[in-house]
Amino acid sequence: MNRIFPLMWYRAWTKFILLWAVYSSFFTPMEFGFFRGLNEDLFVLDIVGQIAFLVDIVVLFFVSYRDSHTYRMVYKRTPIALRYLKSSFVIDLLCCLPWDIIYKKSGRHEAVRYLLWIRLSRVRKVTDFFHKLEKDIRINYIVTRIIKLIAVELYCTHTAACIFYYLATTLPPSKEGYTWIGSLKLGDYSYSSFRDIDLWKRYITSLYFAIVTMATVGYGDIHAVNMREMIFIMIYVSLT
Repeated sequence: MNRIFPLMWYRAWTKFILLWAVYSSFFTPMEFGFFRGLNEDLFVLDIVGQIAFLVDIVVLFFVSYRDSHTYRMVYKRTPIALRYLKSSFVIDLLCCLPWDIIYKKSGRHEAVRYLLWIRLSRVRKVTDFFHKLEKDIRINYIVTRIIKLIAVELYCTHTAACIFYYLATTLPPSKEGYTWIGSLKLGDYSYSSFRDIDLWKRYITSLYFAIVTMATVGYGDIHAVNMREMIFIMIYVSLT
């Protein structure tokens, strides 16, 4: 389909960038919820990922496409470039901006962190991948749909978990007891001063809250405490 580059090279590249798209799609909500500035290791990984997506932007300026009217392949660079410029180029470029650096340089202004969500546009690379699998007659359609459904459920609960935790961090430490996690006690273990608890324990707790909320079982051990949390849970349950 794409003859401007050797076909095998381009296929390998699309698989490589798909892996980065999956990583970016899952890490973006986690970065928003759990991090106020990345540590050195995650920062380097973030920069490597953005460089990969910048290279992908260049590649997309040379990838041929099938004209929707004539059904013929278009190989000329000018119409290929114009087509990409009119479609997702601007969003793709914004996704590649070093938002962590911008956030730190802005004096850690909270509003800047909301711009991280632009990177969720990369999810379309994953959805396009599943769309191609569903059309591939060599692959069982039902199996593909089941895998896609599981992936969507995992992604929704993961994103909700990150937002649940973020909502708790919007209150100052002095009011942690007025949040779902700051007021939480499991047996003899208290989540007061939850910001100092191990990252993965905080994430698993948030994920547990998201899953039981989505399943509408609500055991009562974890529940919304303030108005923000109540509003988000109502929206979350309504949409899922």
